[in-house]
Amino acid sequence: MVDSRCGLHCTGCEWKKSAGCGGCIETNGHPFHGKCPVAICCQSRDIVHCGECQDIPCELLIQYSCDPEHGDTPHGARIEQCKKWKREKEFRSNCSHGLLTKQEN
Repeated sequence: MVDSRCGLHCTGCEWKKSAGCGGCIETNGHPFHGKCPVAICCQSRDIVHCGECQDIPCELLIQYSCDPEHGDTPHGARIEQCKKWKREKEFRSNCSHGLLTKQEN
């Protein structure tokens, strides 16, 4: 389930409740900390998350994912999550169009 634009898992996040965060998708790019440049970038490109962008991983997403204080553990985890979401979407699309062989199913 896609629950953010940058690949961060918001479902079950402590900040979501304690800080009154509505999530980046639900708030049109304005979660608890204000305007999110990653979410705004996705919205401007009319994509759901960074995995759908041809520029993945861009400098902005790398900066967010690898930030020493607020970044991912391990570094780059949200980049990999976005790539996973993209693969899952492509797989579902291929299944619904009958493009997979029996071996791939």
